[in-house]
Formats: sequence, C-alpha cells, structure tokens
Amino acid sequence: MTFKKIQVYLPALQGHVPVDVIRTFRAFLEFCYIVRQNILTEPDLTRLVEALDRFHKYRTIFETLGVRPDGISLPRQHALVHYCSLVRLFGAPNGLCSSLTESKHIRAVKEPWHRSNRNKPLGQMLVTNQRLDQLAAARVDFVNRGMLTTETCRVHICTSLTVLTYYTAAPDPIPHANNSDHEPALQTFSGSTPDHDEDLLEGAVKDPNILAEVNLPTKPSTPL
Repeated sequence: MTFKKIQVYLPALQGHVPVDVIRTFRAFLEFCYIVRQNILTEPDLTRLVEALDRFHKYRTIFETLGVRPDGISLPRQHALVHYCSLVRLFGAPNGLCSSLTESKHIRAVKEPWHRSNRNKPLGQMLVTNQRLDQLAAARVDFVNRGMLTTETCRVHICTSLTVLTYYTAAPDPIPHANNSDHEPALQTFSGSTPDHDEDLLEGAVKDPNILAEVNLPTKPSTPL
C-alpha cells in the first residue's frame, strides 16, 4: 500500500481494525510528512524521532495478531532509524527516491543472476560484473585512442561508403510508343575504375597470408 493510499483510507479504517493498527499508520504518516519537508530543523528532528518511537511501539500489534509472528525486521523499516543522523549529515532528503538506484540494481544484480547457472551464483555474478567493467573501460580507452568509434558498425559502414548515383542520357533500348523522350537510366558508381572491376570479376586476390578460402558453386544444386 503506497503512501497516498494510506493517506486516503486511514480515516475509513477507523472502527474496522484494532486501534493500535490505526496508531501505527498514523505515526508512520507523521514521520513521512516531517521527512518530506524542504527544510528540517532541530525541533522537526525531535518530532521525527518521537513519531518513529510511536511507530515502533504500536507496530507490535502485527505480531500479536499473527501477521508477523516471527517479529518485524524489514530492511525498509530499519532504514527509518538512520534518517535523523543522515539528515544532520546531508540535509533534508526531500525529492530523494529509492527507485533512482533501481537501474543500478538491475545491471549489477538481476542481469548477472540470470546469466549464471543458479549454482552458487554470487561468485559468477561478481566475475560477470568485473568483466563488464573491464569491457566498458577498454571501450572508453579504444575510443580515446581513435581505435573505435562510438557509432554502431552498421552506421559506420553506411557513413564510410560513399555511393554516387547519377543519371545518364543514354537512349533507352526499348522505344516508347507515346513518348519520344527517353528516360535516363539509373546507374551506381562505387568509386572503382573499369580496370578494378575486371580484377574483381576474376575472383579473390591470391595472397600467401590467407589462411582459408571458400569456393561457392557456379550453379544452384538441384533439390533432392
């Protein structure tokens, strides 16, 4: 149940649940109202501690009712204890949200866990994070040295290859019955000369450094 829902439904719960349950949520709401202020003074911190003490006092009703029979030791409720000292160190936490670190949690915990084999995954997750950090550092170093671009391979190839298109005024071999003008033929020019084109038609260049070659069939095979 979110903070806004508790704020709306708290008066409606009066008389339907034990009184200590209402007192618990009321103390928690007071704590939330105080800590969300833009400026927190020493009197405000005193009220904050008092609201937290009441919250810890009345929340035992959930143990009595059997909701939490083994005790209450939730991490987020324990974090409330540190608010007062952290406010004195860093100021009011207004606008701070724990979801800001959720993206880091996904990258550092969830994704490495899914990549592991689930058998003692902690060591595998640490190795995964270490290798990802090394790859990220290597990429930054390669980019700074000019060995790697920040663009993707496809974008880099498309921007590197310059293909010039032009229209020729050569007559169309098929005459047009209704139009005496001939439409220009579209051709592409990749920057190679006719001599280079002949070399390309002959096949791969013989090079002693080539470790392997692939010979393609001259005609398609017949299906079985």
